[in-house]
Amino acid sequence: MEHHEVIVIGAGLTGIAQLYKLKENGFDTLVLEAGEDLGGTWYFNRYPGCRFDSESYSYGYSFSKELLQEWDWTEHFSPQPENLRYLNYVADKFDLRPHMRFDSKVQAATWNEEDRTWTVRLVGGEEFSCRWLLTAIGILSAAVLPRVQGLERFQGPSCHTYNWPKEGLDLAGKRVAVLGTGATAVQLIPKIGEVAGELYVFQRRPNWCTPLHNGLISSEEMADIKARYDEIFEQCSKTAGGFIHGTDPRKMFEVPEEERYAFFEDLYASPGFRIWLGNFRDVLMDEKANEEFSAFLADKIRARVSDPVVAEKLIPNDHGFGMRRVPQETNYYETYNLPSVHLVDLNETPIETVTETGIRTTDRDIELDVIIYATGFDGVTGAFDRITFTGVGGQTLKDKWEEAGPVSHLGVATEGFPNLLMLTGPQSGSGNTNFGRGVEDAVFWASDLLIYLREHGHTRIENTVEAEQAWNDHVRDMYDMLLLRNTKSWFTGYNSNIEGRDTIRYVTYNGGAPRYRKRIDECAANGYSGFVLS
Repeated sequence: MEHHEVIVIGAGLTGIAQLYKLKENGFDTLVLEAGEDLGGTWYFNRYPGCRFDSESYSYGYSFSKELLQEWDWTEHFSPQPENLRYLNYVADKFDLRPHMRFDSKVQAATWNEEDRTWTVRLVGGEEFSCRWLLTAIGILSAAVLPRVQGLERFQGPSCHTYNWPKEGLDLAGKRVAVLGTGATAVQLIPKIGEVAGELYVFQRRPNWCTPLHNGLISSEEMADIKARYDEIFEQCSKTAGGFIHGTDPRKMFEVPEEERYAFFEDLYASPGFRIWLGNFRDVLMDEKANEEFSAFLADKIRARVSDPVVAEKLIPNDHGFGMRRVPQETNYYETYNLPSVHLVDLNETPIETVTETGIRTTDRDIELDVIIYATGFDGVTGAFDRITFTGVGGQTLKDKWEEAGPVSHLGVATEGFPNLLMLTGPQSGSGNTNFGRGVEDAVFWASDLLIYLREHGHTRIENTVEAEQAWNDHVRDMYDMLLLRNTKSWFTGYNSNIEGRDTIRYVTYNGGAPRYRKRIDECAANGYSGFVLS
């Protein structure tokens, strides 16, 4: 059996960064990647319109000054093909590919107490062993299809957006269905609306979507960005979301009405997540403040959609702004003004079944050429559930987390699974932040930990039950601060496409990146408190 000091599962943004740090520090490392090539999210998500909703220059890696000066971003919110080129450039620049193995989907990982190693088994049966097992499997990488009958019956092309064909789909002049109106669908729908003969959008719950306001980056602007990278990353380090946008500390109703509505207009005209993360702080914490801003956005939707009946269907009535992930859009609402685009409200006419030729609702049969499922992911824990992690005493991770939801110490480890480090695990800092910045926090911390273990001759690390419970209590407290605690979304562990996933699960850390970083740094400074090292 091939043995390595460290095995990292996943060669996406996280796995690439972790491999870079481990290689830099002389660790014998193997990265196992299920895909045909590296990239993770930016390899699989090839659907039209896919792009960053973080500012490109705030999302990319900060660990190499040379890399920062070499790479030019072409757009403020970079599209998927460029993002994948970027990750390939990084891997080639730092000679990371020889340490990666592709088409290597991990099926199971089993802890061996006697020799303090993990045995990692691939689909197909091949096995590897390692001292330290690190997961870089993403928080939105376990795609989920809708719970409707007849998915296999449709005779035309169909796919989940995460599995968009490499060769693409010919949608010109076709009758196309998109199921879902979440963040992915909101990027995709305008692109399909431009070319499809007829587009049917099947909506269960609308979202509060806000303008992305993307644009090209000129050579002069890119030069300025390169000169200010230290300043940009310093700003990101200070904000709760790890973005360049920090909240306005004023209370909304302390600001005169005319002034606050001028501020709302400014936010609406601003690029990216400023409207969400640079808003009045109490918009996400106070119901009355949230209601007022949500009403402002509702009027924006009414102004952009010609048909008043369709406009009302696109306005959420089950949650306020910012309580779920805010989709960033370009001409999304205007797409519904096209005569070829039809909104199907599943609350009024649910899907009965997918047929050989289309979709049957309680109202009628809709003939289709292509069906696209933009139905999201089993967020945060889904990728873990699809690998059988077996720890101390034969307990599986899925069984441990099945009923009460995931529990962890600092979002990086869980009791009963020694030497397993979760780089973007549940309750970690990455799930609710600018992912690029959250990833580096996790990767730098884990790298320092492995160096510490090596220097002190430790071969086993496991957190205590007490530390795990304390962290879980803290995570719950952070949920109590925000209105999103009452909303059904992947932030709160809900997923109506998965049976039994209808109660809150504490899967993300809502205390903000600076607070999270402070907690993990204190843990390290105190000799990795909450862990037993031996």
